[in-house]
Amino acid sequence: MMKVNQLLIAGFLGATLISCTQKPASIPEHIRPDWAKNELWDDGKAEVAIYHAERVVYGEPRQFDYVYVLVKETFNQEYKVKTDDYDRSDLYEVMKVNKFCRIQTLKYPYHYLTSVFYNRNNPSLVHKLTNTSQEWCGNTAKSFLENGAVYDFQYMSYWDGQGNGLVKVDKGPWFEDQLSYTLRTLDFKAGLSFEVDLYPMQVTSKATIPKAEQATISVEAANQEDLVTLDSTFVQAAWQVNVARDEGANLTFWIGKEYPNYLLRMEATDGRKLMLKSLERDDYWAYE
Repeated sequence: MMKVNQLLIAGFLGATLISCTQKPASIPEHIRPDWAKNELWDDGKAEVAIYHAERVVYGEPRQFDYVYVLVKETFNQEYKVKTDDYDRSDLYEVMKVNKFCRIQTLKYPYHYLTSVFYNRNNPSLVHKLTNTSQEWCGNTAKSFLENGAVYDFQYMSYWDGQGNGLVKVDKGPWFEDQLSYTLRTLDFKAGLSFEVDLYPMQVTSKATIPKAEQATISVEAANQEDLVTLDSTFVQAAWQVNVARDEGANLTFWIGKEYPNYLLRMEATDGRKLMLKSLERDDYWAYE
């Protein structure tokens, strides 16, 4: 596996669903709409980042590996999934972020897989988001699918008062789950500050109908001492991106200054932490 410092140094030196034929949603001026258009994403491989992670479960901090996979895929409009037929007339390109973790508690583990998809032309708008949770108490599945001016939120939960359901949720607010990708696509500059409505993190076993709250996102140059990853032989110049809100957890992201602006670290006031552990480009699906 390629070490973090090798790949980061290379990057440093290298310095009802909306149809794809309709007018795309407006992109905020502080987002680079062409971020995902770089030929890097056309090499047939995925960016596989593994983070040393921590999250409080049952009142105790639990340490685990969190795998983030970023890859370009081609969807079809009929099923809104990766196509097997490339001769169709309804194809469009998306960027997929898969996040997987296994969190061990005293008696049993929690498993989470979160998939967030974006139209390749718009890094700021979630096109589709799914999250599944499995542990000894039960399993929960949630899906947000773009449908005109709303998301269709479909869920299957083992919690009383939830069960199975389908409701509509406003489209427009960002999801906390998209920040690890969308913040990489900022038009970075020190002093940048803007506000967004933000839905809470969906990596839970609950299927609560999300309510957005206002968050302020601000950018500053990171302190040198904050930039050491678990592979401490490399330190990269980075931006510090702060996400502050009145009720939910505040978050701080450290994002590399050089394209493709790797997420190096994250810390949240509710005890969640990420620290980059390893990084490679890989066609992981080609293995047995």
